Amino acid sequence: MKKILTLSMLGLASVSAFAQPSPQANDKNENLALIARGAYLSAAGDCEGCHTIPTGQTYGGGRAFPTPFGTIYSTNISSDKTYGIGNYTYQEFVDAVQKGVSPHGNLYPAMPYASYQKISPADMKALYAYFMQTKPATQKNRENDVMFPANIRFGLKFWNWLEVKDSPFKVTPGKSETWNRGKYLVEGLGHCGECHTPRNFLMGSETNKALQGNVIDGVNAPNITAQRLKEEGWDAKQLTDFLATGKSAKGTAFGEMFIVEKHSLTQLSKADIDAMVTYLLDGDTTIRNRKIPLTFTAAQQAMPGYGTYMAKCSGCHGNRGEGIPNLAPPLQGNATLANPNIYNTVEVIMNGINAQRYNRNQAYYAMPSYPKMDSKTMADLITFLHQAMTDQTSTVTQQQVESVMQKVNKS
Repeated sequence: MKKILTLSMLGLASVSAFAQPSPQANDKNENLALIARGAYLSAAGDCEGCHTIPTGQTYGGGRAFPTPFGTIYSTNISSDKTYGIGNYTYQEFVDAVQKGVSPHGNLYPAMPYASYQKISPADMKALYAYFMQTKPATQKNRENDVMFPANIRFGLKFWNWLEVKDSPFKVTPGKSETWNRGKYLVEGLGHCGECHTPRNFLMGSETNKALQGNVIDGVNAPNITAQRLKEEGWDAKQLTDFLATGKSAKGTAFGEMFIVEKHSLTQLSKADIDAMVTYLLDGDTTIRNRKIPLTFTAAQQAMPGYGTYMAKCSGCHGNRGEGIPNLAPPLQGNATLANPNIYNTVEVIMNGINAQRYNRNQAYYAMPSYPKMDSKTMADLITFLHQAMTDQTSTVTQQQVESVMQKVNKS
């Protein structure tokens, strides 16, 4: 009996040993999980949106970034060993992403390494694992068109010394895990402050005015502090809808934000979107839905801008600003109109918006431009849009519109 029991136990041990995955299999599974994690983090960091052009290869670079000093082109960050980063060691990858120093010299701060400093070491390892196995892009890097002395990269060392602080991510005590996750995404991987924070004369971020808005690439990246978002009527559902899909009752993304939405935010998990919303609204869950009126009042119809709206805008945005799904967003409660800063409203009327397509089920027609609309007509139209579509009660003047027109024409 003892012999039989011993043999049985040996048999069980053999089966158990056979069922155990080999160390090599474990390593392979762990590496695949790391790569998958890196792919997700790359989407969170909007790497494809900045390093891919519509006519180019994925991660092949070549996207133009206009700056006051000239045009900078994003580089090839695929695993290609000739034009990309396939030969980078892990430390070289970290130095480039988080310190702005590549094996070829200093990077221009169009690469948001100041924000990427906040990426954790674990996430950096996942990103490296992912990028080292991306499909090689055989696309040559474009030469930057930058004026003297900004074209001397050595000077970027002094810029980094002056403008970039060593600031790894720190959890805020007393805040929830979800809130801190949102902070990590907004301030680090999502690098929202790179566009939404004002810049000083050296083009460094004014960190004491974080997320308070900035004009970049001819468009105003608005103030997205919790106070301002709540003043404009954003609630958690509206902001969640906007980040997760690029559209909400408050309007749709356009310009640079459309690229961020398409390649980055719409790819994130519900948990991470919820975390960003929790951070941006500072945990406020108040519902601020604005009821759409059935029609314009007699006083609104008597306003000078009403006729312009009906003639040029209502065909797409509706007779009462309700919008048309997959054609044009609603204007009732629209966040751009609700903003007292009229820069984006003027810019959009003057230059229009390109057609936008997220997927087969979500797309928007191009908005026509009206570059020849005179400042008086535009001021009357914006005043009507403010008072009939939002809670704004102020009157927009011709002089205010002309001031913005001049800025838009210079951008």
